Amino acid sequence: MSIDLHIHSVYSDGSQTPTELVRLAVRKRLTAISLTDHDTMDGTPEALQAGVEVGLEVLPGLEISAVHGQTYLHILGYGMEMDDPGLVAGLARLQAARDERNAKIVQKIVELGFPITLEEVQTISRIGQTGRPHIAKVLMAHGVVKNIPAAFEKFLKKGASAYVSRFVYNAVEAIGMIKRAGGIAVLAHPIQIDPTLERLPGLLAELAVFGLDGIELYYPTQSSRVRKKIKMLTDKYQLLSTGGSDYHGDVRPGSNLAGGKNVHVPSHVFETIRQRLTKLKTTAKEE
Repeated sequence: MSIDLHIHSVYSDGSQTPTELVRLAVRKRLTAISLTDHDTMDGTPEALQAGVEVGLEVLPGLEISAVHGQTYLHILGYGMEMDDPGLVAGLARLQAARDERNAKIVQKIVELGFPITLEEVQTISRIGQTGRPHIAKVLMAHGVVKNIPAAFEKFLKKGASAYVSRFVYNAVEAIGMIKRAGGIAVLAHPIQIDPTLERLPGLLAELAVFGLDGIELYYPTQSSRVRKKIKMLTDKYQLLSTGGSDYHGDVRPGSNLAGGKNVHVPSHVFETIRQRLTKLKTTAKEE
């Protein structure tokens, strides 16, 4: 049995609704999941309700883009109070930054001679966050590119012809936002941040001082050798180990939820997280 604590829905850049993801998780025989959309928890109520209906545990979550010095990274949050004023305001600022960037990217693409519109992008995104994958789909619909990777390569990735940067919090701010909302903060997919893992010890040492709770140990592209090295660091800095598939649906063809031939995340990971969250809530009440 496996769990999956890193999943994206149509509320950010995934291709399936929270309900569809919950049902897929049941078919995959997962015992618990977390919906971790980028910079939003708008899909969480639907995921929680769908979980109740089918008897699957769903942990509230999200993934925040951040920067630490010159290093760009993602911070996963679990167990936050969704109506926490600081979290709501913080995510609203990130969502506004995405909207501003989308308009600038579309304008650049138009200036390059491809007449797409912001309205088309918003129609494709339908609900939740609108971002670069949705712009990529519009470019595909216009026949400008054949697929999403090609759109990023030609127009949307850093350094490409229509790339525009956007506001992100620094990692300390992101961690604080999650923790003040009653959640735990986890460094996502460390192998993507530092493929050599040479800078990772220093990064963890710095972030642990500011309240980082865990690191994503189980991830599809992290081999057993890599996991062994990361596990040594989690022990050294007394961090929780988490894991997930980073599933986006059709946006990333060939990917799937955890379990089977994909990454396996043992169920004891969920129990450890739940115990930590329970302890946090108990401490907060006593204070």
